[in-house]
Amino acid sequence: MRAVVNATMTLSTLLRPIALFSATVVVTVLSASLLHRRGLLHLANPQTHMAGSFILWLHGLGDSGPANEPIRTFFTSPEFRNTKWSFPSAPTSPVSCNYGAVMPSWFDIHEIPIGIASPKDEGGVLKAVKSIHSIIDKEVAAGISPENIFICGFSQGGALTLASVLLYPRTLGGGAVFSGWVPFNNTIKEKVSSEARKTPILWSHGMVDPTVLFEAGQAGLPFMEDIGMQCEFKAYPNLGHSISTEELKSLELWIKGRLGSSS
Repeated sequence: MRAVVNATMTLSTLLRPIALFSATVVVTVLSASLLHRRGLLHLANPQTHMAGSFILWLHGLGDSGPANEPIRTFFTSPEFRNTKWSFPSAPTSPVSCNYGAVMPSWFDIHEIPIGIASPKDEGGVLKAVKSIHSIIDKEVAAGISPENIFICGFSQGGALTLASVLLYPRTLGGGAVFSGWVPFNNTIKEKVSSEARKTPILWSHGMVDPTVLFEAGQAGLPFMEDIGMQCEFKAYPNLGHSISTEELKSLELWIKGRLGSSS
């Protein structure tokens, strides 16, 4: 039997990461679930106008796309009126850091906490990147300019966000990494195209994160600078492995400032 422990914050803020406890092992779920009281969550009706921008949100280990949909309610500026959102769910697979337990996972994670020297599942990451690129390609084919496409992700989804931006052959509007890490070794730098290097990155990380260590997130900045990419790194004191309202409002402003005229 599993118990779910939730640490509740104030209205319109987020739940702390969820930990699932079984009788014999501890299964860590890297989640960015949102707190919303009855009546608070109000998602817009399906769009009747052609989308001018596209935001793809990638969840963390053990989470799901639908559980993260309330994130869009933080984007209240008129610029997002015609934004199309997508919250895909990862396929289920055994996860090494959780003793082989099967759960939604974009790729394998070998150990928790994740540090700079943690082993990487590069093959799994590359496979996941292909599925993300297919989503983006579909939106480009539908008429959305790549400069108005943004990939965002939390934890494992943040690592996949970075990988997807680095390996996409065109310049995107931006990539936002929350509590993520670099899921590749340095050899990946040779595969980053000149167009991909123009995509800006927003990287946010809690300084007391016990799951993806701050040092792992902080290592992303010199990694990006070495490639020649623009990366804005934001450190949040007293923030653990979760997303704060402050981070999401900062993301809204960051994307709004980069939307092209066609949005």
